[in-house]
Amino acid sequence: MDEADAADAVEPAGENPDDTGDDDARSIDDLDLPMPVLPMEAALALLQDGDLEVVGQLYVSSNNALLCVVRADGLEATCVYKPVAGERPLLDFPDGTLARREVAAFETSRATGWEIVPPTVLRDGPFGEGMLQLWIRTDPAADAVALVVESDPRLRRIAVFDAAVNNTDRKAGHLLPVPGGHVYGVDHGVTFSPVPKLRTVLWAWRGEPFTGEESEVLRGLRAGVESAADGGLGAALRGLLDPIEVTATARRIDRLLDAGVFPQPDPRRPALPWPPV
Repeated sequence: MDEADAADAVEPAGENPDDTGDDDARSIDDLDLPMPVLPMEAALALLQDGDLEVVGQLYVSSNNALLCVVRADGLEATCVYKPVAGERPLLDFPDGTLARREVAAFETSRATGWEIVPPTVLRDGPFGEGMLQLWIRTDPAADAVALVVESDPRLRRIAVFDAAVNNTDRKAGHLLPVPGGHVYGVDHGVTFSPVPKLRTVLWAWRGEPFTGEESEVLRGLRAGVESAADGGLGAALRGLLDPIEVTATARRIDRLLDAGVFPQPDPRRPALPWPPV
């Protein structure tokens, strides 16, 4: 199985998130799973309240991501379930926090209005609390690597978003172009560190001024982080992240607005994730 096939393969799940067998790996396309395009609120309600059936484990996942089908009221969809119990310890992020960072990234994306991160919720599942995210069917004719190499303008918004959330792992393989031209971004478990550590393949616009829309979105995020209103971005982030991480997010956005340009790579730190794809 080559890398491209492995990224879209699933192994039947065992009785715990580590109990799978390599010999049984199958392509997700072969499983004929339900993958409807859902309105945001309908998708969130389904993910939050639906019955969850584990189909298998994603072959190349480093954190035991499980492929599932979620069902409620006659509606069903495929999703990814990343239980906290399956998170591998990292040296630079607190244990047991990756699922919450994924949800915080969704809430931030939702506040931008750009719909970068697919619908994502935090809930209990068969292996305990975890992140649940709607599975996105990509456009088979689109090449995410080519989008990066060609500096596709659709990626500018994702570069702005990554700078705001301090994404340390923006690989080309984490970009999901879909039919119709929209591009989603996934895998945001290593975001919101209070230490500047942006690692991304999206450096094409480094040093370029933000557009008026990009600056306006950043100002909206800054106001949202500061707000204590119920249901707002600030309340969501404070319920998911450490207070110092929320404060660092506000200050990071302030610096972006003060500079008015896309950030440059920090020469003291790795600028690219590894592997970049």
